[in-house]
Amino acid sequence: MEGDRTRIMDLKEGLRNISISGRVLEAGEPKMVETKRGPATLSEAVIGDESGRVKVTLWGSHAGTLKEGEAVKIEGAWTTSYRGKVQVNVGRESTIERVESDEVPQASDIPEEMPEASIGASARGSRIGEAASEASEAVATSPAGAAVGGGSSLG
Repeated sequence: MEGDRTRIMDLKEGLRNISISGRVLEAGEPKMVETKRGPATLSEAVIGDESGRVKVTLWGSHAGTLKEGEAVKIEGAWTTSYRGKVQVNVGRESTIERVESDEVPQASDIPEEMPEASIGASARGSRIGEAASEASEAVATSPAGAAVGGGSSLG
């Protein structure tokens, strides 16, 4: 799926390096949370395309960067699940690009459906813990000797 846009309703938990495009339907303010690896900054948003909508967690420097109504393309994201729903995570290796408004549907044309997680996939751990763990793995495996321990921030 590298380089190709994935339709939101085709998302499944456990995907890596995904690319989605859509309209920002909701955008929350950044907040500090405690994770297994210490404090982290995140914000949450909902993005929709012609197939449905998905909750997006933006970590670290991406937190708070989306605004309601924007048309965006997100690349290098990964998916997790929480309470039976697939979620997209945007971290350090991810990029967010503004695109032309006519490249994505208007908010009123976006279906309410959200991608479902596989049965039992979300039975363990909290959403924040799972995503922080994923974000930490992305940091730990990133090239160029990215800092992994101590006070490094996620995303």
